[in-house]
Amino acid sequence: MTATVQAIYQAVREEVVGREREITSILAAISAGRDLLLEGPPGIGKSTILRTITRHYDIPLVLVEGNADLTPAKLIGYHNPAQVVRHGYRPEDFVPGPLPDAMQRGGFLYIEEFNRVPEDTLNTLLTAMAEREITIPRVGTLRALPTFRIVAAMNPFDNVGTARISISIYDRLCRLAMGYQSEDEERRIVALRTGSDAPRLIEAAVAITRATRAHPEARLGSSVRGAIDLVLVAHQLAEIRGLPLDGDGARFEDVLLEAALLALSSKISLHETTERTPEDVIREIVAGIVPEAVDRGKDGE
Repeated sequence: MTATVQAIYQAVREEVVGREREITSILAAISAGRDLLLEGPPGIGKSTILRTITRHYDIPLVLVEGNADLTPAKLIGYHNPAQVVRHGYRPEDFVPGPLPDAMQRGGFLYIEEFNRVPEDTLNTLLTAMAEREITIPRVGTLRALPTFRIVAAMNPFDNVGTARISISIYDRLCRLAMGYQSEDEERRIVALRTGSDAPRLIEAAVAITRATRAHPEARLGSSVRGAIDLVLVAHQLAEIRGLPLDGDGARFEDVLLEAALLALSSKISLHETTERTPEDVIREIVAGIVPEAVDRGKDGE
């Protein structure tokens, strides 16, 4: 990391909307040589911040999707079977997995859904975290470049299919809890990501999306990705139907509900005890924000 942490901080702040505290904390931890756990719901910008940081440091971000099928062998790598048959085990025939790849290239190993990774796989990280090296049979000891870090992310609100993380793993990580951003920041994110020139649509999309997080029947609401998708879909619906989105009344409302149903119904999780569907909840939310949209939607059924 040749650039100064202050220079990286200023560069990342110019590209990421808000998140000043989080950017500062992440940079402080990695600059101190620590590995890091980012804890928060999906879609709140964890990977965006990391991609921006690693790009400005000019180091790779090696992404791993955490799940029950992530074995130690998949994380560490394997010997090329064809070469083993031909020559036997040779170090040069070893195909590195994401862990040695990140270590040798001095990048960040970014493990998403960290609490879905089996315990025996997580234990393979211990030596890399503590000693900055790993020993691979028939290959030898690989030492990490100074810029190597392990950054994990997990959603604390989803316990389905998750595994226990040992104290020995937690003890080697700094932890940063992240939540949703302010309404104003989410509007800015949606405007930036969509390029939309319809401020009323952006305002409604963000309001509807944020309301899914507070609905009593929702176990988990939508992130700002829902508002981004809503705006993008609404623009396409308006174009197909030849309706401008910068007017009032029917011209705006005709597409809002349909776009909300398309964009958000897959992004909210309801409590198991409810008998309602995601579409029911979205209609209720939209009715509370733009009642005319729901009334017109019912007329068209």
